[in-house]
Amino acid sequence: MSNPIDRDLIRSILLNDIPLMDVRAPVEFAQGAFPNAVNHPLMNDQERHEVGIRYKKNGQDAAIKLGNQLVSGELKEQRIAQWQAFAKENPDGYLYCFRGGLRSRTAQQWLKESGVDLPLVNGGYKAMRRVLLDELEHSIAESRFVILGGKTGTGKTWLLKELNGAIDLEGFAHHRGSSFGRFPDGQPSQINFENNLSIALMKYRARGMNQFWLEDEGRMIGRISLPLSLQQKMKQSHLVVLEEDLQYRINITLKDYVIDLENYYNNYCNSPEDDAFKLFAEYLMASLERIKKRLGGERYQKISQQMTTALEEHQSSGQVDLHRIWIESLLSLYYDPMYDYQLENKQNKVIFRGNSHQILANQKKILDMD
Repeated sequence: MSNPIDRDLIRSILLNDIPLMDVRAPVEFAQGAFPNAVNHPLMNDQERHEVGIRYKKNGQDAAIKLGNQLVSGELKEQRIAQWQAFAKENPDGYLYCFRGGLRSRTAQQWLKESGVDLPLVNGGYKAMRRVLLDELEHSIAESRFVILGGKTGTGKTWLLKELNGAIDLEGFAHHRGSSFGRFPDGQPSQINFENNLSIALMKYRARGMNQFWLEDEGRMIGRISLPLSLQQKMKQSHLVVLEEDLQYRINITLKDYVIDLENYYNNYCNSPEDDAFKLFAEYLMASLERIKKRLGGERYQKISQQMTTALEEHQSSGQVDLHRIWIESLLSLYYDPMYDYQLENKQNKVIFRGNSHQILANQKKILDMD
């Protein structure tokens, strides 16, 4: 019989970033884990697959026997050595598997036989995930949100970093929330997004905070879906509109979509500079292609040609100023009309308008208005 789940212990582990050793297979870890966890599996993906087949055909005892055969000798010693190193580096750490069952108990026993004691989390990953989902719903229900809106390029993400009690949903989703918002290394799993969001809210609330800034988002950020309860709460929340002039917005968009993104590709690709630039250029063109139907043929052709000219100049001379031309067209012909239409339906929720300096100077007043 398994030991009861200690929700208070799980909350303490996650709130205090206690190191965790996940002994599940790598494929399980990739699907969802915790920000303070490392993966040192008892079995790799293939071994787990074979043991799973044996379990279905012949039962648990046969599966355990096969597992002991597959993870034995030098391989077993290597894995125990990894666990020992983790325990030595993290004397306050815990280990877990999926349900706190056979795999974590086996790892704990092998460690104990080698002279190392490492506690396990009762209920394992499943229990911690349940606690985080419950905490996320509690946090959403018991918190108040102020939504930061504004046209593309006003610098909402930059302003969020300066506001007290801001939750960066796009940061957790690793996506800027538009057709041009993807990063080359992709997004986290839906599970990891929810886990990280839940922990961030838990940490704020543990400090006595219950009022938070969120950027105005739709139901999806890239392929990440916002929890339904959060979507509903955001729709009911007051809105602050960040307003900046067009040249300021062009500068911000140039930095985000061109300068920073090119650097990101250079660092991510770990390949010759020309190859990284080629991928970066293909990314920009593909991002524009994705909104071709909504732009319409004439506007798409105009912006596409402006972008092509800018990329050619960028590659040959390193100059980025020509990107301002297609960015201005994209903002004025596509993003601005779309935002104006959306804002028209939210006018009754607007409690403040201003530039970043005005919002920062009045943030306490704004929160008191909410």
